[in-house]
Amino acid sequence: MSTSSNAAEPAATISFDDFLKVDIRVGTIVEAAPYPEARKPALKLTIDFGGTIGLKRSSAQITRHYKPEDLPGRQVLAVVNFPPRQIGKFMSEVLTLGVPDADGEVVLISPGLDVPKGGRLF
Repeated sequence: MSTSSNAAEPAATISFDDFLKVDIRVGTIVEAAPYPEARKPALKLTIDFGGTIGLKRSSAQITRHYKPEDLPGRQVLAVVNFPPRQIGKFMSEVLTLGVPDADGEVVLISPGLDVPKGGRLF
């Protein structure tokens, strides 16, 4: 996850069809563990998206605001249709989404209410 400034310039305009290509789903974190081997402080997450997507793993640089023991049960949004990415010895299968706080540290994106796993962002 990038920690770019809130003042970053908007990205180039895309079509609605381009937006539909990005599959963003809600999942529930079922496991979180430290990832001390990562170059930047990170946690290894296992996220349950239910249905046909199932369990996926993600490396997330979220150690400033989140402790592994506090994350199971939390719903998050993630891009589920990027190819897996090797991050050190860990294979990250989804991109967990967040936004920067005032210091540029990642704050996870979550739905405001409990929603069914696997729901697609629209």
